[in-house]
Amino acid sequence: MRILFLGDIVGKTGRDGVVRLLPGLRDTLALDFVIVNGENAAHGFGITAKICDELFECGVDVISTGNHIWDQKEALSFIEREDRLLRPVNYPKGTPGKGAGLYQTASGGSVLVVNVMGRLFMDPLDDPFAAVEREIEACPLGAAADAIVIDVHAETTSEKNAMGHFTDGSVSLVVGTHTHIPTADTRILAGGTAYQTDAGMCGDYDSVIGMQKEEAVARFMRKYSLERLQPADGQASVCGVVVETGPDGLAKRVAPVRVGGSLTQIMPDW
Repeated sequence: MRILFLGDIVGKTGRDGVVRLLPGLRDTLALDFVIVNGENAAHGFGITAKICDELFECGVDVISTGNHIWDQKEALSFIEREDRLLRPVNYPKGTPGKGAGLYQTASGGSVLVVNVMGRLFMDPLDDPFAAVEREIEACPLGAAADAIVIDVHAETTSEKNAMGHFTDGSVSLVVGTHTHIPTADTRILAGGTAYQTDAGMCGDYDSVIGMQKEEAVARFMRKYSLERLQPADGQASVCGVVVETGPDGLAKRVAPVRVGGSLTQIMPDW
């Protein structure tokens, strides 16, 4: 099975990049399943039902999120109706929506997607490691799911790295989101789990992590804000990671994907 994970979509530029490039990526890479993180898709802050529909129509199968999931208040209601939209699994009991789901591919395979948020320099949610462990014990790789993907939405590389090793051998792919910069550590861990610390973002990299650079730079200099941050509106780079799994659900091959925009282009030669 081949699964593509795309990092945080930032604003209209990021959405347009995904809508334009994903259909070609599905064909070129012979993809079975596509996951994107959409928590910054609505002008940089949250996601709407209309944007979800737009992403599903272009070939996205599941949308994960993170700490901006509730920035658009409509998400509190429509997340209950949209099974393909996830919020972090370690939100407290009673939070709308769900943090994990088992989904079917067109070819009949099953993919468990788990969305979890870190706690270092983030909101102090429930233990992310315990939450992930519960999900993969309830739906184990090879028995209940043909593949398992974990989106670790976290600030620190150490917490993401720890999650990779914690789940090594029991999931197909662990990939980080939130920091918007693609990391160069794409690899298969000792137990067979594919890993990348951060997938990067789908957005304009002539920016400060997707936001227009003038106000963002000025905030570091003066330590106060004069206006709301706005998403950069140049050409988007679409960034992520693709994994190919074997019969046991573990990774056979993994590679970064970067297409469009100003970053060096990278595509697997599979």
